[in-house]
Parts: sequence; structure tokens; C-alpha cells
Amino acid sequence: MGVRCSKLSLCWWPSHIKSNHQNFSDNNDDDGNKKQKDTGVGFTEYSLDQLRVATEGFSSDNIVSEHGEKAPNVVYRGCLEDDRLVAVKRFNKSAWPDSRQFLEEARAVGELRSERLANLVGCCCDGEERLLVAEFLPNETLSKHLFHWDVQPMKWAMRLRVALYLAQALEYCNSKGRALYHDLNAYRILFDQEGNPRLSCFGLMKNSRDGRRRITPESVIYSFGTLLLDLLSGKHIPPSHALDLIRGKNFQMLMDSCLEGHFSNDDGTEIVRLASRCLQYEPRERPNAKSLVTALAPLQKETSVLSYALMGLPDRSLSSKEAVLLTPFGDACSRRDLTAIHEILEKVGYKDDEHVANELSFQMWTNQIQDTLNFKKRGDSAFHARDFSTAIDCYTQFIDGGTMVSPTVYARRCLCYMMNDMVQEALGDAMQAQSISPTWPTAFYLQAVALSSLGMDNDAQESLKDGTTLETRNHRN
Repeated sequence: MGVRCSKLSLCWWPSHIKSNHQNFSDNNDDDGNKKQKDTGVGFTEYSLDQLRVATEGFSSDNIVSEHGEKAPNVVYRGCLEDDRLVAVKRFNKSAWPDSRQFLEEARAVGELRSERLANLVGCCCDGEERLLVAEFLPNETLSKHLFHWDVQPMKWAMRLRVALYLAQALEYCNSKGRALYHDLNAYRILFDQEGNPRLSCFGLMKNSRDGRRRITPESVIYSFGTLLLDLLSGKHIPPSHALDLIRGKNFQMLMDSCLEGHFSNDDGTEIVRLASRCLQYEPRERPNAKSLVTALAPLQKETSVLSYALMGLPDRSLSSKEAVLLTPFGDACSRRDLTAIHEILEKVGYKDDEHVANELSFQMWTNQIQDTLNFKKRGDSAFHARDFSTAIDCYTQFIDGGTMVSPTVYARRCLCYMMNDMVQEALGDAMQAQSISPTWPTAFYLQAVALSSLGMDNDAQESLKDGTTLETRNHRN
């Protein structure tokens, strides 16, 4: 942060605050990155209290599964005590009635370790509670990127890579005696920090009441065939309709229209042929995972291009060295969504000012406090009405009065400045808020917005990470 101060000529920032910020950066780059890499080592049985803390009380804000709170089994993102990011799957109360069977299954799946899997790193079996803990992959699901994309459709080369990596994941599981995979679909394929697709380990376990008789290695291959058609068409293909779509139809009609001109007919024909083999009525006529890998490997395109580039994800050099678990406010700041930031600051109000001491003599109270509070009240009314210029004037009079100190007023004026494209002034207010409250995450998050607006993306990412670190520590204390 000393470099940041010299860049912006804001050397009035107190030296003890600069060293405090520097410590957060130093502690979280190398060590944090190392901890994130270590998630593939070992298997831990966690207590329910540990996972409750990690998920902030199983907060709905931390739900990452597509089916939401009403799903029978909900997946939460969480942060463990050692700052590792994890996905926590919480089963409903009736699942896994036999605790011993649950632990045996979890430990067996936990022995698997592959770069093609989102690996299982732990579990919890506490009373009626059954939870699984896996590596957290930050870049959404195949369903999101294939069916619900926002910026660009998934490139053909990336679709072929997904198919190969998925086949390799299944082959690895087969080699370790875990050939059965439940509900293989586009929601089960996740993308890691590098943009590489991985198969969720959760599908390798299923509670005993659902049974295993319906799942066979051949039925897994059938599901793989429907996924090939998903990749080909860019649409979700229900398994019951998969064969109808490929019987007697021109292969071109199955291709995603968004990819027109970006793939060869030979590639499309080969993928449909392979899908047809997977969808054979007789299970014994379907290929095995190893033969799928053999068939898909020669089709790979742009093999020298890294996955995050093919996916159109941000350059990793501009992002944090470790995946950052952002709260809704942190996420809004990372996207520079000023409207969302305004809504959250309004909702939070002044609760974060409670710890700030304002010692006033009786003389100051009688002569100045009412005027000061009136300026703040008028500023708040203008802030609520989105009259940001008036809010700046009123908050400035409150601050210049010198009677009271409020980090929240600085935060609100900071946003008002950004709304008026006064980014340098906004950064100054965010830093003043931090000077008053050195461990207030909001101050760091707002600095990130201003720094990003000034084109200082690396510094912005560091501020986001520092805000997240502080917020995590505050929740634990």
C-alpha cells in the first residue's frame, strides 16, 4: 500500500494505517495461495459448529446450488478457519439414516484425488446432520456457461475440452472402483480458478434410500451421451428426447446456431456419432470411459490456449492470487455496481459507527451538536433521494463542523463522489473511513471501486481481498 500512496500522492494517509494494510497483503498472498493448493491433500471430519461458522450460519447469501433453499440438498460456499474456500453440501434430515454407511462412503470418495474432479476434502456426521465438504470452484457450472451465458457463447474448442476432461474424470473414477455417478448433467460440471472444467465429487455419493440399482456404469455413459448433445446444441437435451433428436436428422440441425462457421462438419459429425454410440438401447453396446477418451483426444482444438482465455474469463494476473469469497457488498464493489452499493449502504445505515468514540463537552453539545446533526440529517435525506450533489454539500458541512466523526458519512460521501465522477475525491473519503476504522471492510471495498475506476486493477483486487479477509475475521470474533 506504500506504492499505492505514492502513486496517488495521498501521503497524508497515516503511516500506522499503511503498515496495517500492508500486513494483510503480505499475510494473504503466498500463504493463502499455498493453503488453497493444499485442499487436495487429506480428508477431515468436521464438526457441525465448524461448518456453521464457515457458512455464516448456513446463510442463504452463501447458497451456490442452482435449486436454492427449497432443494432437498443445498450447497453453500464457505471459508474454513485456515481460509480455505469450500463447497458444503447439506443433505435433508431423512437422507443417510445410517451414519456408519455415510462415513464409509464419504471416506471412500475422499480418497480420490484428481485435477479432473472437484475433490471431496471432508464431511460432517453430527446427530441427524450429514454434510459433505469439497473444493470450492469459483467459475460457475457448465449449465451457466452453456445455456445461460451473458457475454459470449462457449467456444467450440472449449466444448470439446469439456467433453474430454469429463471423459477423463469418469475414466479416473472407474480406475479407482467408483464407476457409478448419479445425475450426471451440466450442473455437475464446474469450472476452477484456471477455467478448467471439473466433475463434482458429490455425484459419486447417493444416500441409501435412493438406491443404487438404477445406476450402472452403462447408464452413466448414456448420460454422457446426452451431455455431448448439450455441448453440440447449446441446449439442455432431456435424456428421453436425446435419441429422437439424432435419428434421421441432418447433423447441421443439431449444431448451436451461435457457432455457425466456427467448427468443422467433420467435428460435428464425429461428436454426433460418439453420442449415438453412448445412447445405444442395449447397454452392452455403449462405449466405456477409456474409449471415450481415446475418441475425444484427437478432436481437441487450440490446445495451446489456456482454458480461462477460451472461456473469456478475466486474466488471472489481474485477479487475486487466491479465489476470493465475496459478500453481496463485496461483489457489488467488484462489479462497480454503484446502484447496488447505494442500496446496501442505505440498508446498513449507521450500525458500523457504534464503536466510534465521540467525546463531546457539554458546551460543544449545547452550541454545535444540533447544527451538526441537522447537516447529517439533510445529507441522509438527499442520499436516500439520490440527490448526490446535495448530499455531498450536506455531508461536507457535517464533516467540516468537526464535532462528530462518522466513517459511514465518509462512505456515503465517497459513493456520492463516484456517482458524480469525482473518483479521486471518492478514494480520499474511502481512505479517511479506513483511517477512522482500520478494520472496517466497507472502507476497503469502496477503495477497490475507486481504484478500479482509476485503472489500478491490481491495487483494486488487493483491496477487495483485504476487505474479505477483514470481514471473515470479524464474523469469527
